Amino acid sequence: MEGLHPHTFAVMAFLSRILLFIIGLFILPLGAHALWWTLREDVAPNWRSADWSSAKLLKPPSEVPQAVVAVYAARVGRWRGIVAHHTWIVVKEAGAGQYTRYDKVGWGSPVRTNGWAPDGRWFGNAPHPVVVIEGDAAERLIPQIRKAVASYPYASYGAYNAWPGPNSNTFVAHVLRSVPELNAALPPTALGKDWRPLQDIVGLTPSRTGIQISLAGYAGLALGWVEGVEIDFMGLVAGIDIRRPALKIPAWGRIGMDPITW
Repeated sequence: MEGLHPHTFAVMAFLSRILLFIIGLFILPLGAHALWWTLREDVAPNWRSADWSSAKLLKPPSEVPQAVVAVYAARVGRWRGIVAHHTWIVVKEAGAGQYTRYDKVGWGSPVRTNGWAPDGRWFGNAPHPVVVIEGDAAERLIPQIRKAVASYPYASYGAYNAWPGPNSNTFVAHVLRSVPELNAALPPTALGKDWRPLQDIVGLTPSRTGIQISLAGYAGLALGWVEGVEIDFMGLVAGIDIRRPALKIPAWGRIGMDPITW
């Protein structure tokens, strides 16, 4: 390119490489998943027609005398399901007659309690477990989880922001960070899990096994034993899990060994 100063040319070449990196790592997987999603015929067109019933992942409480702690994730509805999962928390003390489910949503009460079946489908999409802990270990964790739910700093009306956060996944990440014994990482498609306020750019990952850098959820990096290596760009996450080998592909999610903790 004649007439360009060598320094200017070097800067342009560097920026071009960054752009190609972003397109290859984030945009192409997003586009491919968007195409696949639009070709699906089982996506509920609206809230009313969606199936919110139990996915039968949990036994009736009467058949489960022991304590239970679980975190579930399910794709969100309509076009947003291209990029995001919704996550929530379920607990049941030993001998309790019902499960208690906690969600942070953008409508209704600030933190919703028992708004849906504990293992219910979300907008018609079946959930999958992120964490399931039973018995004495669960019993020890439940008071900490309830305390973390009550201490969520963005629980008030108007404190919800679907993108980049704080949102439903920011809420669950807060609980994981408050109770690191859960020893789990949310799916890479749990958009908002990496949101941090600008005055808190650097900190520990939710599992407290590594370091996380987040520019208010617009870009970031996480390095942790439980979380693996994650690069966040505009809420899209790419990375690799070394502990339980898997690739983390933007929009598609995790491909590899099942990450669930039983």
